Amino acid sequence: MDLSLVVFDVDGTLIDSQDIIVTAMHRAFADAGRPLPARAAVLSVVGLSLHDAVARLAPELDAGAVDETVARYRAAFIALREETGGEAASPLYPGARAVVEALHARPEVLLGVATGKARRGLDHAFAGHDLDRFFVTRQTADLHPSKPHPAMLEAALAETGVAPGRAVMVGDTTFDIEMARGAGVLPIGVAWGYHPPEALHSAGAAFVIESFAQLPAVLEQFWRVSA
Repeated sequence: MDLSLVVFDVDGTLIDSQDIIVTAMHRAFADAGRPLPARAAVLSVVGLSLHDAVARLAPELDAGAVDETVARYRAAFIALREETGGEAASPLYPGARAVVEALHARPEVLLGVATGKARRGLDHAFAGHDLDRFFVTRQTADLHPSKPHPAMLEAALAETGVAPGRAVMVGDTTFDIEMARGAGVLPIGVAWGYHPPEALHSAGAAFVIESFAQLPAVLEQFWRVSA
């Protein structure tokens, strides 16, 4: 039995965290006395490591100021999470749990995540949504270069022993698509996240799905061809 690997991005793919991310970034910039970045600009950098995201939002900042803003963002995010009652402010997208549970039930399919979150943030989100038991490999921004560098997927492949030709990356940003292409795995975009479908297609997505309900059929098609 050949093993297959399905790796998911988190923010914008599994979890709808846009409101808390934007609010936390605005608080971080406001606390530092800097102009607030537009909501669209904040969402456009979700998926990058925090350092890279802040540097893109405010290219005029030096490294020290970027680090200061990152620290302010983390503090604001934690405070907002407590104010809003844990993960209630960042719900799972419709159909996400059902698809994850169905894939996890198949012994030949392994699940992973590759995220711009730090490991502490990922663990907190997974505990809040009761997702811990589903994912055998978890790659985070504090352990790897920022997306779109392929290091996260290369580590996931190495940990699971799955060949690149039997693996897919499911994500909502061009960073996810470019990372997948760099690692030699199939890139699948989702239309409900933070980058528009046309950008995902331009970045090289093999498929862009409109709902989680479409993912199983896309995976079956890929696995038949790659068998």
